Amino acid sequence: MRASATPCREAAECARAYQTGGERGLQAHAHTAGRRGGRMRTSAGPRLEGGGRSGHVGVMTSRGVAAARGAYFGSPRSPTVVLSSSNIFSRAIIMAFKTLPNNGDIWESETTLKTTLHEMVLQAAVPHSDRTAVCFDQCDDRLPVYFTYKTVVEMAAELTRFLQTHCDPQETREIGLCCYPGIRLPSWILGILQVPAAYCPIDPDAPTVYSAYFMRKCNLKYVLVEASQVDKFQSSYASQWSQHSIPGSHLGLTLFKLHWNGVDGHLPAREGKEECAEEKTRDAGSFPNGSGGDPGASVDAGAPGRLAYVLHTSGTTGVPKIVRVPHRCITPNIQHFRAIFRVRPDDVLFMASPLTFDPSVVDLFVALTSGASLLMVPDAVKMVPSQLAAALFHRHGVTVLQATPTLLRRFGARLLKSTALSAGSPLRVLALGGEPFPALATFRSWRAEGNGTQVFNVYGVTEVSSWATCYRIPAADLDPSSSSESPVPLGAPLLGTIVEVRDPDGCRIEDGDGQVFIGGEERVCFLDDETTVPSGTMRATGDLVTVKGEDLFFLGRKDGQIKRHGKRLNLEGVQQAAERLCGAEACAVTWGPREGLLLFVVPSGRLAKEQLLGELERRLPRHALPDDLVFVEALPFTSHGKIDRPALTKMYWSHRKLNGACKLRGEEQLWERLQDIWTSVLRPGGDPRGVPKDSLFLSSGGDSLKCLRFLEEVEGLVGTAVPGLLEVILSRPISEIHSHVLRAAFPSDTATRKRRRGERVDPEPGKPGGADPGPEPGRPGGADPGPEPGGPGGTDPEPATFVAVSRGSQVSELSAPSRGPAGRRAGPGALTLRVRWRSDTGRCVDASPLVAVGTAAGDSSATVYVGSHSGRLQALDLRSGRLKWERVLGDRVESSACLSRCGRLVAVGCYDGFVYVLRSATGETHWRFATRDAVKSSAALDPSTGLLYVGSHDQHVYALDVYERKRVWELHCGGGAVFASPCLSLAPHRLYVATLGGLLVAVNPASGHGVWKHSCGKPLFSSPRCCPPGVCVGCVDGNLYCFNHAGEQVNGPPAGQIRRSFVGRGGPATLSTRPDFRALRSPRSPGSRFVVITPTPPFSLMVFVERLPCARHRSKRWGR
Repeated sequence: MRASATPCREAAECARAYQTGGERGLQAHAHTAGRRGGRMRTSAGPRLEGGGRSGHVGVMTSRGVAAARGAYFGSPRSPTVVLSSSNIFSRAIIMAFKTLPNNGDIWESETTLKTTLHEMVLQAAVPHSDRTAVCFDQCDDRLPVYFTYKTVVEMAAELTRFLQTHCDPQETREIGLCCYPGIRLPSWILGILQVPAAYCPIDPDAPTVYSAYFMRKCNLKYVLVEASQVDKFQSSYASQWSQHSIPGSHLGLTLFKLHWNGVDGHLPAREGKEECAEEKTRDAGSFPNGSGGDPGASVDAGAPGRLAYVLHTSGTTGVPKIVRVPHRCITPNIQHFRAIFRVRPDDVLFMASPLTFDPSVVDLFVALTSGASLLMVPDAVKMVPSQLAAALFHRHGVTVLQATPTLLRRFGARLLKSTALSAGSPLRVLALGGEPFPALATFRSWRAEGNGTQVFNVYGVTEVSSWATCYRIPAADLDPSSSSESPVPLGAPLLGTIVEVRDPDGCRIEDGDGQVFIGGEERVCFLDDETTVPSGTMRATGDLVTVKGEDLFFLGRKDGQIKRHGKRLNLEGVQQAAERLCGAEACAVTWGPREGLLLFVVPSGRLAKEQLLGELERRLPRHALPDDLVFVEALPFTSHGKIDRPALTKMYWSHRKLNGACKLRGEEQLWERLQDIWTSVLRPGGDPRGVPKDSLFLSSGGDSLKCLRFLEEVEGLVGTAVPGLLEVILSRPISEIHSHVLRAAFPSDTATRKRRRGERVDPEPGKPGGADPGPEPGRPGGADPGPEPGGPGGTDPEPATFVAVSRGSQVSELSAPSRGPAGRRAGPGALTLRVRWRSDTGRCVDASPLVAVGTAAGDSSATVYVGSHSGRLQALDLRSGRLKWERVLGDRVESSACLSRCGRLVAVGCYDGFVYVLRSATGETHWRFATRDAVKSSAALDPSTGLLYVGSHDQHVYALDVYERKRVWELHCGGGAVFASPCLSLAPHRLYVATLGGLLVAVNPASGHGVWKHSCGKPLFSSPRCCPPGVCVGCVDGNLYCFNHAGEQVNGPPAGQIRRSFVGRGGPATLSTRPDFRALRSPRSPGSRFVVITPTPPFSLMVFVERLPCARHRSKRWGR
């Protein structure tokens, strides 16, 4: 409710009440007026509005002025009250205080939003004209240079006059500034702002292509270049435009007027995940008026003097975004941080961030609008922690520091305890942001006994520049005696800021996990080509949080949440766990499909890799253990002070290459190094020379995950893939592993010994994906023969356009009727096999290949679709092995692909919880369907309806219409993940689903309702199989359970033969197997390749896949 009184009348009443009764009189008046129209309202959970310390928003109540003062000065226990310009009585209080002397501390959002950055500085410069405004220290033999507020303002005015004289007013809304940090930098920025224009910082050290892209996207007509950088600037961008320069030697700058040559600004294409149209629309990031902004109001970027600065995002996940920031968006940050940090004229603030990173704006203007001093040093000094610490805390006594956790980690615990966080440290305020706050235990290890620094966690995104929330860490949590391990909240929204948490459907949530959205009525920036944005626009941040009560806790980036070994994993959680390890000074975690999960550690002293891995095994679940651990001297960081993860990945591969170059100097070293790896994987810290030669991997404590790590380290040791090694590791003693690896490590010696004995030497296999160059016996040139004239054939009574052979040798005839070649029956004769081609999928293959053969007239296409644990899904030509297309999905692929009824779409499940439906010809995304957990089950096609049925680890089975892109129904299967693939019976029409909870469920495919279910008591990993009498399923207890379609259990397998069709050259061939359900063993070499084997006679085909056995089914057998 709003009062009907006018602000002027209320202001007069407030002033009279204060003059006659002081604060008590004003409080009494506030209490009376509050009942008329002003009342406290709070908003927590899904929507938090900024201004107070805990995220509540309200107007003045009977707590009156004292509450307002408490909120302003940031008292941890002060009432959460803000003076909001949305309420008449609140504005009246402010107006009343502005009529009274010595009450400049009271502020309101409306007044703040109408103030520009340079006006705020000019206002502060008046009473502090002779105080030091800026200090620049080269940190060498030269003395620091100081400028007073008077000097800064005078130099800014001179630059403003220079620009107004030489620039066209219609083309000066944005002016580039290419320079390094220096004593004149604040004056240059103020001079540009006073034109009025927005400053656009250009990093002199950035790659030319990115700076050119930024300037072109900003459509800059003028760029100011520091005198020392003029030659470099001219030579770097001569091809981009014609230049006309105007030197301003007394200003230390040269003005370039740019005439673009018509070259479009663009960046080289970056690799990234492909997304379907639905996802791009949902994650576009802008939700106009999504939180109650005035639907008729908008913010216009074209108004003169509206913009303060223009930046670009880092571009680590794609092309950098251009962000234009209005004064009204950033000034609330400046005002509120001045209040929270209680910045005084005697404070010294350090500008830790570069100009291209928006926290630099907060550093610069919080200092200069408070009459405080701003300290700057060269970028090179920031790279040397000891030198930087000496400058900040010994020579200049910095009192307020805003930095990233990575920058703080570079100091190291010892240096932090003796400088920044020592007992006598001058540092009064430390604000960490830009990255997740370190674990409290880690931060306490950096802090000396008796340190009194106030510590804040700040959070924000460049798209809503600069910060959105702030939280002060309680002193009790920082005490060295504290054992608190609770996560640090993001804190309360800042002035004018609205923070919301939304689920994937865009609905606000009050509890649980969701994505953060940030905005506010005036907290709006312009992204890329936006010129007008609705007031109150909310921006998606890409950050995931969990809501607990009124607190938000950071979980990680959307792209930092991965599925690993079927379980969700947060990379930030792994990093924080590693930071708690004894002896780890700093840590970073990276993830990639090739290198896996990597942990980089900066050790604080002598530290053994095996010791750290052993500690991690005790602290982390198995799926969170890193694939490799790398010791580094220091973590690389970007110009914005954040961890440079691409640089870490390069360091890792350099590390691997260096180690591989000096791995083995002879056969005699192999046994010793093999024992070292064995010990580090199975019993870290043990004696590597005490491994008995008859030791078995599994009985020594190994499992499938450790097996994979052991395999990769051994192959890294010898510098090549070792075919068949996985099987040997799982079933043979270490002595035989040694012999097997020896043959791979020194093949030339082995071949020489064979030649001496007169034995045949096998040629090296062809390159991955390439066809075997040798001709096939009896086939000149290796060409595939056509159907033999007069041979078995005829016309198929029900011809189809596609024949698909999928998991379990199931054959589906798809699409509309057409005439095609008939199926053939395998004739008598000896069956001989040979490898025809192979394709490298990057990691082990647990999925069965899908073979699709076109049978329509003139259609000779034959494609194999297969996925692997690298996340790749490949489509390959069946006959040649040529790669048609490849997609890298969101996580591992264990699900086998399934072809749609029309043959134009292929569906596959993924560990990231999605079912991907791709176009079979190109691999482009047609649709993505999200389940609630990993999808390892393979889809089953209903040829009568075209629906796909697929299970998920979320314990549901889904019916999907891939043509309409919708879920038809879903059914909870009663308990246990659905790992097995559903099985469909057409007569009667039944769907059978097996779960790891031991349930076999019969479902009506038309309605999605359960018909009957049976509990086998143990998990069902194998997929059910239908036959005319009923359905059979294998159980972990070693039994094969058989049921008729009514759900009655029968004693054994149904009588008669089970006929299965297989596809070969010329069409499907029918193979018969005995009904005893015995599986056959096959000698194989598990690894990352799948092999297509062409038998003799030529019209039959058999396909097998090299698999990675897992701990739960190590005796998994291969059947046909």
